[in-house]
Amino acid sequence: MIVRFLIFTLALLAFIAWSEKSSDTYRYIPNYVWGPGEKITYRAHYGFITAGTGEMIIHDDIYEFNGRKCYKLEIIGKSGGLFEFVMHIEDYWGTYFDVESIIPHYFYRNLQEGRYRKWETTDFNHETDTATVITFDKVTKKIGTLEKFAVPDNAQDMVGGYYYLRLLDFSKFTKGDTIIVDSFFDDTSYNFKILYLGKEKLNTAIGKINSIILQPIMPKNKLFDGENSITVWISDDINKVPLKARANMFIGAVEIEITEYTAGKRKQRPVKFWE
Repeated sequence: MIVRFLIFTLALLAFIAWSEKSSDTYRYIPNYVWGPGEKITYRAHYGFITAGTGEMIIHDDIYEFNGRKCYKLEIIGKSGGLFEFVMHIEDYWGTYFDVESIIPHYFYRNLQEGRYRKWETTDFNHETDTATVITFDKVTKKIGTLEKFAVPDNAQDMVGGYYYLRLLDFSKFTKGDTIIVDSFFDDTSYNFKILYLGKEKLNTAIGKINSIILQPIMPKNKLFDGENSITVWISDDINKVPLKARANMFIGAVEIEITEYTAGKRKQRPVKFWE
């Protein structure tokens, strides 16, 4: 559950709209925030007890899906410390994410949590605004179920959605504002709200960093205790790096904190010499 919370929190989300569109109408969103080679490492813990580790990675290579250039974004969560003796966890969540339009073309998750197994992929068709979800048999690895769903225009997945969120201009928000984003995950579209709670300087393993505080309003679920159960800190700079997350869960309070950060090769913002 701890590593699943880590992945869920770091991969916040973003999408909205409707209607079919042609292949020449892909939006363009400039990205000067993150790029290939970025790697962020985290520690999840109950108090002083380490429960697991996590990594957010943007792979160096550029891939091609549906005739579009894509980044490969991946989140890896593993159990650790004393928690490893209770349950072995090794989860992989990834997406192939359009370089220019910042939308996913192919999402996957491969989960191993104790005896629990799940291997699932989602193919996004942005021409028809549909997603095909394939679940594989946990033993034979053959296709178990295949379902197609209608999704919002520019729909994203749980991994890519957070990277989209990092591109938002938070200077436009004031304390108490609500950021509304939509999402598609598993078999359902979600309307997701995030409260902007202001700023503070945060002590981390990589130094004192000016941060932005966000609080997702959680839907009723069996994992988190209340709609305001999660608080997230991201760096208040061009990188918008996720620094820390704190959650009140039914099993107790859990924290995730950054331990290492390696910047990627991001595009340089063009200089307007006439300004």
